[in-house]
Amino acid sequence: MTVSPPASPPTANLVRDDAEALDLAARLAQQFAVGAAERDRERRIPRAELDELSASGLLAITVPREHGGADVRATTLLEVFRLLAAADPNIAQIPQSHFAYVNVLRENGTAEQQRFFFGEVLAGKRFGNAQSEAGSRTVQDIQTRLSPAPDGQFVLRGRKAYSTGALLAHWIPVLAKDEQDRLQVAYVPRDAAGVTVVDDWAGMGQRTTASGTVELDAVPVPADRIVPHHLTFDRPQLHGALAQALHAAIDVGIAGGALADAVEFVRTRSRPWGEAGVETAAEDPLTIQRFGELAVRLRAAEALLEKAGAALDAARADLDADSAAAASIAVATAKVFADGVAVELSSALFEVSGTRSSLAETNLHRHWRNARTHTLHDPVRWKVQHIGRYVLNGTRPPRHGQI
Repeated sequence: MTVSPPASPPTANLVRDDAEALDLAARLAQQFAVGAAERDRERRIPRAELDELSASGLLAITVPREHGGADVRATTLLEVFRLLAAADPNIAQIPQSHFAYVNVLRENGTAEQQRFFFGEVLAGKRFGNAQSEAGSRTVQDIQTRLSPAPDGQFVLRGRKAYSTGALLAHWIPVLAKDEQDRLQVAYVPRDAAGVTVVDDWAGMGQRTTASGTVELDAVPVPADRIVPHHLTFDRPQLHGALAQALHAAIDVGIAGGALADAVEFVRTRSRPWGEAGVETAAEDPLTIQRFGELAVRLRAAEALLEKAGAALDAARADLDADSAAAASIAVATAKVFADGVAVELSSALFEVSGTRSSLAETNLHRHWRNARTHTLHDPVRWKVQHIGRYVLNGTRPPRHGQI
């Protein structure tokens, strides 16, 4: 079904520094966790929660300081996403593209484009995305076209799938190719003529991300709303690494949320195995052993995520081909490990909790559904290939935005 654009957000809080961002994320995560299972069960889009996220100022924490933002470290941004994802990975995934397209402006936006759009973000406006397409030969095969119009503007035509964030966005960045087959990003108002957003996402997991379809029927775009994204990949850059690191943070958050719910369930509802000779499931030595193993896996994932953030911060401070490659490899390593851990812990939840945990009323299976769905985003087997080539032969990973 089609959905009306969101109303303009109220004045957003201005986050001053990394510490404030982390404090806000922790408080919002605690609040968002309360209704996560119910929202998933009812497939209810977190509209009010997104408005709170906008009002908090967290969506503007990567705006450069010269434009009034906090310009937080990558390690801070990843921790913000991890905290939100542990509470509700749907809420964390919705703004993932928002931060990616804030970064597009940082990479190649003109001074005027940055002034305008960073101002929008500081005011609480949200970017969605219209990037991926269904039915093409590969994910990278973009068919959406941006063509010049006689009046000096441009026109967008195409159909996008998996458009997470577009439904409740104020601006929809659209990935398209121009007449020279170069990648461009057109920033289009959600309520622009010719834009239709369809809430038709029906995935088994990440149910409330509203990752539906965007239809673009001769959408007019002023020239000053177009950013030459193809230039991003002509030089050392962190665009792809940052986007992938945010996905890794969501996976680590899912794993943490699953383990936390397993702990609560075993302490309050599980029964010990008779042969254990203990009064409660939490005293069962084999259950304790398994929780120890799972905790080690989670802590390792968290450590790799933090290391990836540090590599991004180091590369930003001294960016060249070598530091960009090192950051991409650190992020790829974190993503590969996080994918497996998210699926493993969300499945092991049932192993340690027992039959009662599989009842529909608990909705604990949402953790596995979310993990299994979100980890399909990019094939980690290709990341392993790039890691191996880098370690063995010193081959830098490709500059295509997916690593």
